[in-house]
Amino acid sequence: MGRLNKGDKVWFANKKKPYKVRACNDRFAICTQPYNLKPQTVIYTIVDFERNVRGMDNYVFGIYDYYSDEDCEQALQDLISGEMEVSYRSCVELDITKVK
Repeated sequence: MGRLNKGDKVWFANKKKPYKVRACNDRFAICTQPYNLKPQTVIYTIVDFERNVRGMDNYVFGIYDYYSDEDCEQALQDLISGEMEVSYRSCVELDITKVK
């Protein structure tokens, strides 16, 4: 799978609805989808192409509001700097089935 671009819609195996790429570079992509049960809330996943996984960030109590574009960009910068990473305990093998 090649590089994703901001605004792309990404489908993962076993997920009916697509995620939207909110922030990305060559290695990482932060993707979200609306969580309809709670307004202004999203479900997120972070793609790490180097490790070939996707999952949550490694903070126990999340410090980012992935609903916010600014927080998505800040999270990407923290991934790039190594301050944050995709959780080793809460990740799955990368399973992109479609990009649009």
